Amino acid sequence: MSSKRMKAVIPAAGLGTRFLPATKAMPKEMLPVVDKPAIQYVVEEAAAAGIDDILVIIGRNKNAISNHFDAMPELEEKLKDKGDDARLQRVIESSDLADIHFVRQGEPKGLGHAVLRARAHVGDSSFVVMLGDDLIDERDPLLPKMIEEHERRGASIVALMEVDPAMIHMYGAAAVEPTDDPDVVRVTGLVEKPKTEEAPSNLAIIGRYVLTPHVFDVLEHTAPGKGGEIQLTDALQELAADTETGGVYGVVFRGRRYDTGDRVDYIKAIVQLAMDREDLGLELRPWFKEFAAGL
Repeated sequence: MSSKRMKAVIPAAGLGTRFLPATKAMPKEMLPVVDKPAIQYVVEEAAAAGIDDILVIIGRNKNAISNHFDAMPELEEKLKDKGDDARLQRVIESSDLADIHFVRQGEPKGLGHAVLRARAHVGDSSFVVMLGDDLIDERDPLLPKMIEEHERRGASIVALMEVDPAMIHMYGAAAVEPTDDPDVVRVTGLVEKPKTEEAPSNLAIIGRYVLTPHVFDVLEHTAPGKGGEIQLTDALQELAADTETGGVYGVVFRGRRYDTGDRVDYIKAIVQLAMDREDLGLELRPWFKEFAAGL
């Protein structure tokens, strides 16, 4: 399946409790990373991979997300009148990235449940799931490789990344077998947030998936797992054992990734991305060196 026909699903119904009180009234996906909300980076990544149909799974008090991707004629007119063409272009671009749809998750029952809510929109086609907490640097594209492997193998594909073994308890961990490609592995098992000593590897699942529609049938009967939630990892574990549906493979990502779901990593992401910007880096780098020297 061509990525131009593939749809993307972005679950964005979480409460963002790690960032309270900032997220009391603002969706965590709308927290700014330099000068764009985190979720815009994710939408831009999908668009860069040729995906122009995106479904965002939202919860209560998430209207700011749909407002952000909608046109704002009054703001556009004011910027036009002021001759502020640069800002006008950025505002228009955020509204024209893709055809974006929204559906409510209702009761928050976990990532697996959020993905299942996309069934009516996705239908019987393969699709991409992108978590808004994980930002992939545009200089290190990941989705094209994942879509290519999906088309080649007819399997569900997960993104994997090597992490410090002491941190694997924060992720889903994959048991794997090698393939003919050093950056692609066959997934034989998945464990959600294992104890360090029980983890099958230090390959962690990060927030990008290319899934076959078979995952919906599995999620329909997946029982609540850790935290009383329906875990996508549990459904993928079942798919990994089912060779008739293509199984599950992993693409090992070795590029730049920013975790905006953690407060410290969120701050790091802002600093790293700002330092790399042509319009900000020249001024920030000497200040940052002076600041660091004083610590």
